[in-house]
Amino acid sequence: MITRQITLGLTGSIGMGKSTVARMFADQGVPVFDADAAVHRLQGPAGRVVAAIEAAFPSTTGPKGVNRTALAEAVLGNDTAMKALENIVHPAVAEERAAFLDEHAQAPLVVFDIPLLFETGGDARVDKVAVVSAAPDVQRARVLDRPGMTKAKLDAILARQLPDAEKRARADFVIPTDVPLEETRAHVARVIACLAAATIG
Repeated sequence: MITRQITLGLTGSIGMGKSTVARMFADQGVPVFDADAAVHRLQGPAGRVVAAIEAAFPSTTGPKGVNRTALAEAVLGNDTAMKALENIVHPAVAEERAAFLDEHAQAPLVVFDIPLLFETGGDARVDKVAVVSAAPDVQRARVLDRPGMTKAKLDAILARQLPDAEKRARADFVIPTDVPLEETRAHVARVIACLAAATIG
């Protein structure tokens, strides 16, 4: 019988393929909390942190909610501004996370898709951690192919993220994405099987 729910933190640096892996977990029926999606909802039209962000960072919001480009320009490379933004966003995301847990209280395994899991101390709030990883050249090529991305912007983002090697060293599972999709999917299946076994008593 199921004895307890296991929470798995899913993380990885920008361009590592974390969103693809999160979808693979969801395809297997595992509830996935997407922290980025929660932030988009909170910062979207009528989002409940929009007013607070506008007050702290004037002219970064509009009818469609937060202008993410303008907000990024206001906080990237500025630790004080970034901290102020996190103090607005993180508590609201925590409330979304709590509601997700309530909704899926009976699930044996849930996944928290959180880009800055280690950087924000989120690894202490989950049972296990899976890191999505790819070779550095694959990572950079993926990210620089995104609209509006520049090498300088990528470097600023990476400066805020724990190095991939350190993330892998601290992970319970490493899921590669610089391999064929079916191989990545097989890694996901093995992680689910391993954690499912741990919920049976």
